[in-house]
Amino acid sequence: MLNDNDPDTAYAAPPVLSVTALNQQVARLLERSFPLVWIGGEISNFTRAGSGHWYFTLKDDAAQVRAVMFRSRSQYAGFIPREGDKVEVRALVTLYGARGDYQVNVEAIRRAGVGQLYEAFLRLKEKLSSQGLFDQERKRALPLFTRSIGIVTSPQAAALRDVLTALKRRAPHVNVVLYPAPVQGQFAADKIAEAIMTASRRAEVDVLLVVRGGGSIEDLWSFNEECVARAIAACAIPVISGVGHETDVNALEAIR
Repeated sequence: MLNDNDPDTAYAAPPVLSVTALNQQVARLLERSFPLVWIGGEISNFTRAGSGHWYFTLKDDAAQVRAVMFRSRSQYAGFIPREGDKVEVRALVTLYGARGDYQVNVEAIRRAGVGQLYEAFLRLKEKLSSQGLFDQERKRALPLFTRSIGIVTSPQAAALRDVLTALKRRAPHVNVVLYPAPVQGQFAADKIAEAIMTASRRAEVDVLLVVRGGGSIEDLWSFNEECVARAIAACAIPVISGVGHETDVNALEAIR
């Protein structure tokens, strides 16, 4: 006969978890099992809350997952996603306890394909560096007195207006020669390289500026093509790169 007072024979009831405790344990399990991972998918149901937080669904052809990107992260994203955008996110897999829904907390977001483009950029830099194109002794010194400046850019570029405004204010005596070239698009890199070589061949300016405004890595990619880098390396005129914003990086800057 069982004796309820005997610890060896007493029935031990299983622990009862609250819903909150269960969800907390599941969240910890998910976070331990999935460190920060990159996930690719399509943006759907995007909402930008007044708090600055982003809420959206990340989906592919067969599945979807809820995602949140808090303001402390979204403010550094560099772009605001739109419905249907293909993106890649670096996220922590977790569980939103209040609903019991599993979701991903996004730490970083980029347009799909940017990772491959950046890897291609690094490969090009390594290739050109190994061939000596970044060597300091190759760089041409800027003239002490500049009488004429050449500009390689699109005639419609906002960057051209900015440069002309600055020159008019600070160096109105300097002559300006425009070497027009598209700064974006399928054949832009070839046209930019051609314009640089035209300026070098004519030898009518003291310094050559290659400029365009900011944009995504895809927008600026023409300036990371090998033909443009080699045109700059071969140019007999000192070249100054003014491509993108301060945080944008391209192969031109390392050459000249």
